[in-house]
Amino acid sequence: MPTPVPSTETFERFSVIIVTGGSSGIGNSIIKAIIKLSPEVRLCNLSRSKPETFLGENGVHLSVDLSDAGQLAAAAGQLSQMIDQAPPGEVLLVNNSGFGAYGPMQDAEASGQLNMIDLNIRAVVDLTARLLPRMQERGGVVMNIASTAAFQPTPYLATYGATKAFVLNWSLALNEDLRGTKVRAMAVCPGPTRSNFFKRAGFATPPMENGPLNKLMDMTADEVAAIALRGVAQGKSLVVTGWINKWIAFFGGKMPRVLVSRIGGRILRRMRAPTSQ
Repeated sequence: MPTPVPSTETFERFSVIIVTGGSSGIGNSIIKAIIKLSPEVRLCNLSRSKPETFLGENGVHLSVDLSDAGQLAAAAGQLSQMIDQAPPGEVLLVNNSGFGAYGPMQDAEASGQLNMIDLNIRAVVDLTARLLPRMQERGGVVMNIASTAAFQPTPYLATYGATKAFVLNWSLALNEDLRGTKVRAMAVCPGPTRSNFFKRAGFATPPMENGPLNKLMDMTADEVAAIALRGVAQGKSLVVTGWINKWIAFFGGKMPRVLVSRIGGRILRRMRAPTSQ
C-alpha cells in the first residue's frame, strides 16, 4: 500500500525549500514529492550533479561540493539572497547529502573517512548555521536525514554510523535550542533503502537482498520521502521509517553497546563486496 503524502495545504506556508543531495536517492524523491505538493515553490537543489528531475518553474540547481567549506560558503550566500528575494513564507532546509564506506577501519583510506565527516557532519552544521538567522525571521523547519545506524555502533561502517549518530543527537538538541522560536528541527532515520548508497559504500548486495527479514526492512526512496514529509506536516522531531526499523532502533538503543557491536559486526562482515582478481 503506497505511503500517503501530506496534503498540499501543508506546504503552502513554505516559500523556499532547499534540498542537499537531490540528484539521486532519498533527496531526489523528496524533490519529486515537493514538486507535486507545491509546484510554485522556490526550490533549490545543492549537489555536485544536476538531477534529471524537473525542479519546477522556480527551481534552481547549485553545483557544489558541500564537503568543500569554500564552495559551501559561496552557495550559502546565494541561498541567503534567494530567501531575501522570496515572497513571505517559511523556509524548509533538507540536509540530505551524505555517503558511507563499507569495510574495517584499518583498511580504509583516511582521506575518504575525513571527507565523509566533512559531508555528513560539518556541512550539515555549517549550512544550517549560515541559514538559521534568516529562517528565524521567517519561520521554518530543518530536516536532517540520519539513519537507523545512528542508534548503535556499526562495525564495518564505523565512521558512517558515528556521523549519523551525531546528526541524530544534534538534530534533537537543536530542536530544543529552537523551542519557543519560529523554527524547529527534525531527524529522519531511514533503514535500508533502495538507492545508490550500497553500491557506493562497497556492499556486495544491498542488505535487503540477503534474507527475508531484511526484505521486510526494504523501502523505496519514494516511501521514505513521503514519510519524512508527513513528519514535517505532523510537527515531529524524530521519524524512524517503518515499524521493523522502529523496533531495531529501540532495541539497539537499549541493549549493551558491546553486545550490539559484536552482533552488528557478525552481520555486516558477511556483506563485503567481492574483490576483483
